[in-house]
Amino acid sequence: MTASAPFSTKDRILGAAEELFAQYGFSGTSLRQVTSRADVNIAAVNYHFGSKENLVNEVFRRRMDEMSEKRLSLLKSAVERHPGELEPILAAFVEPALAMAQDRHGGASFVRVIARAYAEKNDALRKFLSDHYGHVLRDFAKAIAAVVPGLSKETLYWRLDFLSGALTYAMSDFGLIKRPAGASDHSHRARAARELIRFAAAGIQCPSTDPA
Repeated sequence: MTASAPFSTKDRILGAAEELFAQYGFSGTSLRQVTSRADVNIAAVNYHFGSKENLVNEVFRRRMDEMSEKRLSLLKSAVERHPGELEPILAAFVEPALAMAQDRHGGASFVRVIARAYAEKNDALRKFLSDHYGHVLRDFAKAIAAVVPGLSKETLYWRLDFLSGALTYAMSDFGLIKRPAGASDHSHRARAARELIRFAAAGIQCPSTDPA
């Protein structure tokens, strides 16, 4: 029991922080609110995280590490099993994110945290995400460039940026298309993934308008 207590405390703090960041944003959430929600004292937060900035980073790391690992594993499989095909590469990028968003253990809260990261200017967080997860986007860009060689690097990254935005919107599930009555979460997510992948493939393969 002694060995599991620190993990349990750390997990409670991360869960509380994720919920509060989703509701109030990063600057709008105090460590006192986090300790109250997690039912711990400030010493526990300092022990496990050291600072609010590190706590923010760890909220992302808890979700992003697993999702990034899954994306890269699926990317490797897509390149090996479907050489020259774009949609399997895009599926490797899209499907793990949609699955994470529907995780019953805080997935919806984390999607709102991602939206906060887009909305709030937090240079430290953006640097953390770039340093730790930028290689994932670079690996996907490299794989896509091999399949769609006519695109300039700049155009490719523009289109990946648009895909990321559309994916974040789909993850939030506040679009026009709601889950039909009788449809399972799994089937609705699979349909969303298929439609987004096809849409993104058409956009990425669109002839470039870059000046010669």
